[in-house]
Amino acid sequence: MGPDPLMSVIEAIVLGIIQGLGEFLPISSSGHLELARWFFGWDGLDENLEQSFDVAVHLGTLVAVIIYFRHDLWAYLLAGLKSLTPAGRPLSTDARIAWLLVVSTIPAAITGVLLEDVLAADRIWLIAVALIVGGLVLWWADRLPGSRTVDDFTLRDALLIGGGQALALQPGVSRSGVTITVGRVLRFGRAAAARIAFLMSVPVIAGAGLYQGVSTEIPSDFVSPFLWGMISAGVTGYLAIWGTLRLVQRWSFTPFVVYRVALGTLVLLLLAAGY
Repeated sequence: MGPDPLMSVIEAIVLGIIQGLGEFLPISSSGHLELARWFFGWDGLDENLEQSFDVAVHLGTLVAVIIYFRHDLWAYLLAGLKSLTPAGRPLSTDARIAWLLVVSTIPAAITGVLLEDVLAADRIWLIAVALIVGGLVLWWADRLPGSRTVDDFTLRDALLIGGGQALALQPGVSRSGVTITVGRVLRFGRAAAARIAFLMSVPVIAGAGLYQGVSTEIPSDFVSPFLWGMISAGVTGYLAIWGTLRLVQRWSFTPFVVYRVALGTLVLLLLAAGY
């Protein structure tokens, strides 16, 4: 007998919410998905179906970030395409940013193809340690001064932030967390660092979705849970972008640091207690 369809939908919605929030809040969506499955005992899906679900909810967050930044992305796309014409003029700011966003995906793409099996370890204790260490590094970086804006984005920034992004293959590190951290080290302002991290997610999520694809046929009983998971990921992802940008304009990334350290510590304590 297969799983209860109602429970499947509830599980999908919860995991979709976790993915939507974790993709853009600097707390690691992949780490939280693994922790949720471990904590609640949600291990009923085979590996291929689980991967297909994760790809589906990632596509939900891709839709969210595209909708939120639709005006910026459209301007970058048009400027980037226009720069391909032999006009003999220097790149505009929008065209430069467009191409740098593409360049920033190269380190993560190379690392993902070559070292995916090495870095993408889902051991619970390692996720907890990554949450704690990543949170403390973010706290240190966020205390540095910085006032650079998105328009100051350079090739060096794209390569360095993209290189940091490759570390997010390890669940618990957080793609947005590590890109924001490197952005703050490079002296970008808080809102600019978050904005760059979110914009960089578009080619990364799209590329990962194309690379991984849907690896197995989705049973008819799971079509509804998959759709609900995508919808919940998209809605919460949009809210996460909106909320993060407003929070850091007025305060800092400290709430996320406290949350990461507290959660990582709790998980280690549970493991030590034999959970």
